[in-house]
Amino acid sequence: MAAPVFNFNVGVLGHIDSGKTSLAKALSTVASTACFDKNPQSKERGITLDLGFSSFVVPMPDQLKTAGSEMQITLVDCPGHASLIKTIIGGAQIIDLMMLVIDITKGMQTQTAECLVIGEILCDHMIVILNKTDLLPSGKKQQSIEKITKKIQNTLRAMSFENVPVVSVAARPGGADALDSETAEGIGELIETLRRHAYMPCRDSAGDFVFAVDHCFSIRGQGTIITGTVLHGCVSVNGSIEIPALQETRKVKSIQMFRKPVERVIQGDRAGICITQFDPKLLERGLVATPGALPTLFAAIISVKKIAYYKAKCMTKAKFHISLGHATVMAKVSFFGLSSADGSTEKLSAVDFSQDYLHQDELIDGKPTQGEDALSIPAVQFALLEFEHPVTCVKDSIVIGSRLDADIHLNTCRLAFYGRILKAISTKNYAETLLPSLKVYKNKTREGIAERAQDEFTVISRSLFKKESNLEGFVGLKVVLSSGEEGVIEGGFGQSGKFKVRVSNGLKPETLAQLSVKKRSKSKAAEAAKDDVDVSVEKQPIAIILSFKRYVYDPHKKMMQN
Repeated sequence: MAAPVFNFNVGVLGHIDSGKTSLAKALSTVASTACFDKNPQSKERGITLDLGFSSFVVPMPDQLKTAGSEMQITLVDCPGHASLIKTIIGGAQIIDLMMLVIDITKGMQTQTAECLVIGEILCDHMIVILNKTDLLPSGKKQQSIEKITKKIQNTLRAMSFENVPVVSVAARPGGADALDSETAEGIGELIETLRRHAYMPCRDSAGDFVFAVDHCFSIRGQGTIITGTVLHGCVSVNGSIEIPALQETRKVKSIQMFRKPVERVIQGDRAGICITQFDPKLLERGLVATPGALPTLFAAIISVKKIAYYKAKCMTKAKFHISLGHATVMAKVSFFGLSSADGSTEKLSAVDFSQDYLHQDELIDGKPTQGEDALSIPAVQFALLEFEHPVTCVKDSIVIGSRLDADIHLNTCRLAFYGRILKAISTKNYAETLLPSLKVYKNKTREGIAERAQDEFTVISRSLFKKESNLEGFVGLKVVLSSGEEGVIEGGFGQSGKFKVRVSNGLKPETLAQLSVKKRSKSKAAEAAKDDVDVSVEKQPIAIILSFKRYVYDPHKKMMQN
């Protein structure tokens, strides 16, 4: 068996035709079963349609000497076409560092920007590659490189990437029609840059084994091969793994890392695992894990932030494409928030079901607009995701919400929001069993009119309820008169929807006087007009204001007041 090797996963992302696959070829010495556009459709169309994996080995950099003498760099070649953004998101979730490939003759393009957004969410480390430098005019080559480098660094400075190295290469001099014998330019410098910026990612073998499968095929007489990346834990030969999508358990017969047999793989390793036979068509992509480790979710509650580059509104009850690992599923989204006035905003590792949360009609980008009070912006925002189809994922998965049905030809970002699962909901009837305990409320206000004072403590009012309304649920609720007094709804009055308000501290003299005056008769109003008396100056009716909050998921629709 081969000795354990330190594996470092590098994603190759960028706009279509930026030269990602050519760069992966120029760097790699070992190819996997799925790389360099081996898919027949990829060859026919001349573009990458799926994730490709390849690797090369370099001497261990000084900062990682304790991890061994050599470092294997696994390249994850992601497609660049806009319609394949789901695949790009899946690939980006298994990498330790991102290489953003830019065609220097075209600069930043739409999918370049989307890849930057994905990188900002999923990966803290990045190197920018300016490819196709051989196509620049020789006299202005260095000037062009410096100009676009400065522009890119200004863009990155506005994001979470600081001091990102920029390397210029020509992965395939002469372009697609050039001979394969042409030597790539700048590859040595790129490899040294990768070595300098390599670091020790989390490589924990403890906990449940979770494996992201990206390809699956059979070998007659041996079994079924699943290839992918270890997300959590470890697995050894003769161990057992579960395929949640099939609800079946299989035995691990053998393991290889780029054609070298190994006894065991841990978090971060890229491997091919041979398991006992099943139809590979049933698992093109997905997760396998320690038996019982992965829940199947019907819904989830996530912490959520809006992506600044998404210009449309994210409305409650709208449907979005939700990406979790390699899976993308449609979900209805409902937003709610927690302000510092409602409670502590420090604990974000779980959802507190004893806490009140304010319902939001839309996701807020976190920055008050002109004239808007900063206190009106929720300190923390959440979303309830209700999946159209059950999805299997890691309990604390990172989530990206997108509108992938948007026109791919428009120069707009389709990635809308992101977050992390705080509550995985695996019960099918969650709407009846769980949601009623989630205290998301809406502030409600109703307004009626004070008609007359029955006495100094009682006001007969109208226009707050319909004639057929059942007032029983409103008895005892507090109201405020627009004249300043506070009262309580005492009950109904007659059969027309009128009601009594009890003002325990009594009405103000001026309020009592206004509500005690009988309406002028038409004849008296006419006489007043003859005498040039101004009857237009009448006091505004006194309003009865009822404010309460109603919990969105309360099946009884009770009204609550502080």
